[in-house]
Order: sequence, then C-alpha cells, then structure tokens
Amino acid sequence: MKLAAALVAAASAVSAAHAAPRAESAVECGVAADMAVVAHSLAREHIQRPKAQAIMVRIYDVAESERGKELMRDINDAVYSKPKDASASAGGTSSQNFAEELFATCMESGGDMDSILGRRL
Repeated sequence: MKLAAALVAAASAVSAAHAAPRAESAVECGVAADMAVVAHSLAREHIQRPKAQAIMVRIYDVAESERGKELMRDINDAVYSKPKDASASAGGTSSQNFAEELFATCMESGGDMDSILGRRL
C-alpha cells in the first residue's frame, strides 16, 4: 500500500513538473493565443522549427524568461507535432481556430492549457 502511494505521489510530481506553464492572467492567455497564431502560421509556411523558435523569441522577447520560453516551446511542440500537410479543409485547424481554442481553454481553466498543449511525459 505504501509503495502504491509513493508511486502515485511520484507520478503526480513528474506530471506537474512537465505540465505546460499556467497563465497567471487574462493577458498571459492572450499572449499564449497570439503565440499560437504565429507558431501555427510559421509551421504552415514550412519554416523549420529552430528558425521558427528563433523568430518567436525575438517577437515575444522571452530570451530572459524561463516561463515564457517554456510556454513558447509547449506551443511549438503542439503545433509542430501535427501532420504538416493537414489543412483547415482537410480536418486540420486554422491558426485562428487553434488560438481561439487555446485562449478559451486558458480562460475557462484558470490558465491551464494542458488539454490543448498536452503534457510532456
């Protein structure tokens, strides 16, 4: 029984450590949605991920912010993990739809965007 409790506690700690950062305000939800539009658009233009990340670091000035860089990485993970040839008409989502879904989830969940961005396990 103690072993099971220890495993559950360890799994919870690992999940929490790898969860996307929570937005701390409505403004941060908006910034995350904006990042989602840019990331999705760069991916659609077939910009390689390292170059896209470099562009986004400059746009959002997150070079000195670990939380900002982590959020940007999580958004890029979500965007770049989708099939490259998916389009809005072929079952994919548009940049705007992805951003709206992220923003709505962020606002409704008190800043938790894991359901959209996923968790890195």
